[in-house]
Amino acid sequence: MMNHTFHIPVLGLAYSIDTPIKVAQYGISSVVSIVDDIAIERIRKFYLKKNDKPYLEINSKTDDTRAKRITAYLDMMQDLVDEEFENIKSQSFNPDTLLSKYFMLLPNECALKLEYLKMCAENDEVKKHDLQLNIKAKMEKGAIDVNIMPKVDKMNVDANGDLKEDIFSDALAALRGFANSKLESSVVLSAGMNPRLYSYLESFTDFLPDSNGKLKKKVILKVSDFRSAFIQAKFLAKKGIWISEFRIESGLNCGGHAFATEGFLLGPILEEFKQKKADMIIELFDLYQKALVLKFKNIKEAPRVKISVQGGIGTATEDNFLKEYYQLDATGWGSPFLLVPEVTAVDEETLQNLCIATEDDYYVSGASPLGIPFNNFRKSGSEKQRLQRIKDNKPGSPCTKKFLVSNTEFTTKPICTASKKYQSLKIKELKKEDLAPQDYQHKLDAITEKICLCEGLVNSYYKKNSMLTTKDNNAVAICPSPNLAFFNSTYTLEQMVNHIYGKTNLLSGVKRSHMFINELKLYVEYLKKDIENNLLVMTTKKEKYLNNFYNQLQSGINYYRNLFENNNIIDFAALISFNNNLKDLENQLHQTLTQKIKIGVI
Repeated sequence: MMNHTFHIPVLGLAYSIDTPIKVAQYGISSVVSIVDDIAIERIRKFYLKKNDKPYLEINSKTDDTRAKRITAYLDMMQDLVDEEFENIKSQSFNPDTLLSKYFMLLPNECALKLEYLKMCAENDEVKKHDLQLNIKAKMEKGAIDVNIMPKVDKMNVDANGDLKEDIFSDALAALRGFANSKLESSVVLSAGMNPRLYSYLESFTDFLPDSNGKLKKKVILKVSDFRSAFIQAKFLAKKGIWISEFRIESGLNCGGHAFATEGFLLGPILEEFKQKKADMIIELFDLYQKALVLKFKNIKEAPRVKISVQGGIGTATEDNFLKEYYQLDATGWGSPFLLVPEVTAVDEETLQNLCIATEDDYYVSGASPLGIPFNNFRKSGSEKQRLQRIKDNKPGSPCTKKFLVSNTEFTTKPICTASKKYQSLKIKELKKEDLAPQDYQHKLDAITEKICLCEGLVNSYYKKNSMLTTKDNNAVAICPSPNLAFFNSTYTLEQMVNHIYGKTNLLSGVKRSHMFINELKLYVEYLKKDIENNLLVMTTKKEKYLNNFYNQLQSGINYYRNLFENNNIIDFAALISFNNNLKDLENQLHQTLTQKIKIGVI
């Protein structure tokens, strides 16, 4: 059981890529992306040189390059964390040491924190020494977890241009890199199901229980609804793979790609997990147990299943409410840590722009080449660069890394929709359609909105650490949660952790609605925009989708009204504000429906 009750989720490709090196020694768990093995190799070299350790390059000609780069990087991180953790444990309990910092960061109700405070108050030196040895023995490192987007799974070719075996695809090679590492942690699978990748998990014994039922490596599913979570978990259980944690994420009030549910709001989703968790575990364990028998393994009890939530949490009050009411094991705090320079890799220019940003600077865009809504930031370098390229009549980006190539409209070999090549071909095709100026501009904007994420989401790391070369495009892309708009300064690790645990309030005096209201607002805006984008070519299928979306939002509004009126969860003033916001958004939702009827869509 971890002493901390929050984790730091994956942040872009490189914003949290070395976060474990900065926080794991304090018992805080975090998640790194292992999508970009090119950046991973550069950062491994940077760290080894920085720590006066030998560096042996794993170049593109090395057999199984991608997996080996990932393994080497993860092993290096574990070594560095282990060294720093032992360094901390060797220190004295003086107030200004990192050892004391370790314990002061813990939540006040944590058992280990209480033991620490008891030790500090002890006057008998012999007893004090014994207490110190005891609490040092109970110190834990935070987990170095990794994130894989299963659907980002490009097939690769050999030096002759021939297609390699499936196991050399991007996602499978990344999984192999993690599986072969010395880490005892979890892989976070997000953004959809990939049967090929999921089946590959059972190839590695670390994902299967040992003779004592222990899992050396675990699987976390990042999900946005109960149904899809259960389907994926059953698929894996039948292969002898246990889901150790369901990490529930807000569909829109999160950073990175936004996987909007069909109007299902976070509160009702959490309620469904709360009500169905016990029955789900029973069914999953039955499938899991039967699968393990075929692998000559016998397990008597279901392993523990954790439920956590992330996306839009802003205050200790919200954090406590989520854990207590929905019986959650932990929460995820991501985007606020972008403002903690000692934890994440945000370059100075982007950092200052985040500090002065307003709510209008954060928006859901079509910028991702994956075709998935993407939380974007108007003040980012990549957005400025994109607009300048359009102005110069040179839309699109050079495509060097090719992690997101997927489109074959114009080419046999997949290309990226953010690339100059694709946008040039697509615009050429668009010009032949002879559209009205307004319709033409609408389609043109959709084409040129795509940005290069492969470069953009790692450039901030390179800039902060003076690693940019003359060949690098230095424009920075960043994808924070809209929730970051309420934080307007830079913070230390201690300040942010103390805010999470309610020891201080970084948002004192800031006007901010409840996280459920903020998410609902995003969904109402999303529905409005979706309707506007489909007015010209409304299909029966789309019409049905929009109606279901509306009905689910209304159901969610009813759930929230009953939740807070029938439970003594928030104080009276907060309840009045919540209900007023809820009523206002409900009216906006009705107006959206009225508009649809008026124009004859329904």
